[in-house]
Amino acid sequence: MDLDAFLTQFQDFYKSQRPFVLYRKPNKKAIKALVQGDDSLHFVKDFSEQGFVMAPFDDKQNMVLIPLENSEILELEAFHVKDLEKRENSWSSSNLEADKKQHVDLVKEGVNAIRNGAFEKVVLSRKEKVVLDAPNPIELFQKLLATYPTAFVYCWYHPKIGLWLGATPETLLKVENSRMSTMALAGTQAYKDIEDVVWGVKEQQEQQFVTDFIVESLHGVVDNLRVTEPATVRAGGLLHIQTKISGTLNGNLEEVIKRLHPTPAVCGLPKLASKAFIIEKEHYNRTYYTGFLGELNLKEKNARNTKRRNIENNAYDTVKTVTDLYVNLRCMQLEEDAALIYVGGGITKDSNPELEWEETVNKSKTMKKVLNSIQK
Repeated sequence: MDLDAFLTQFQDFYKSQRPFVLYRKPNKKAIKALVQGDDSLHFVKDFSEQGFVMAPFDDKQNMVLIPLENSEILELEAFHVKDLEKRENSWSSSNLEADKKQHVDLVKEGVNAIRNGAFEKVVLSRKEKVVLDAPNPIELFQKLLATYPTAFVYCWYHPKIGLWLGATPETLLKVENSRMSTMALAGTQAYKDIEDVVWGVKEQQEQQFVTDFIVESLHGVVDNLRVTEPATVRAGGLLHIQTKISGTLNGNLEEVIKRLHPTPAVCGLPKLASKAFIIEKEHYNRTYYTGFLGELNLKEKNARNTKRRNIENNAYDTVKTVTDLYVNLRCMQLEEDAALIYVGGGITKDSNPELEWEETVNKSKTMKKVLNSIQK
């Protein structure tokens, strides 16, 4: 089955209001999907469930689950993605001048709060409305596949919640049996044909905040912690600073997730004070932006000797339990005639409000690049 034929059925699921999630993991070829059998809302209770989780930024709110036991699994192992080319804008954005003033004022308020000792860092964001002509989520998913091969690309829909798409570069947590890994990802600058770039003090400090928080949070629930040196990584048209962190899980999965989410990369430090500031001062409800999503306790088969054809080879196959969760960044929510694009950035005492606005503009281009393209 080719990609168009595979995705056509999801157009039908969408029209018939049947919950589903379509996704492709970073640098992978296969597209996976879970299609729920009814339109009931299911929630995660203790992270022992199996399925696909969609969690909001506010960890006090319900986390939606597309449960494995109540879903059909679909997969396309190999496919060809159509190339994209730019087109003239067929959409109009919301009032950016008003958005700019509002965001710059918000950043100034955040910087003042930091200088007055309220917290060390806070991540402040905004929502931009882009008016479209009959947006097609499945077509947009195809464009995300073509544009961001190194990201976790998804299209998630529930008729009682809405439709979200994204191409996120950031792992919250990956667990294979008891082996876990995560990352600290912070700092942003536009990619300009070179990855060997110089980072300012503000970006380096921001990234170190995230790394320190994760390492401290995992003490007691993860053994044999290993932390790499910071490195520059590319995510589409942006560059970030990344540190990889890994170890062996000795506590339960729920406890680890509670300790990590929301991370300083999407919230701030200390967590409770910065989160309270965000909820009070931001001019909208983030809902699932800067939440997390992904596979929860799914079984994955590993064949060690795939070239051998004799029956004894089955003894070499192993089955592992995989949880693979991603922070919901570089995302948008579709409404009837518009895409809502969510963007933000980390604020420290040295932040420049005008530059922070420009950072959100650069980040918004991730989704606008997809809106402003056509398939050849």
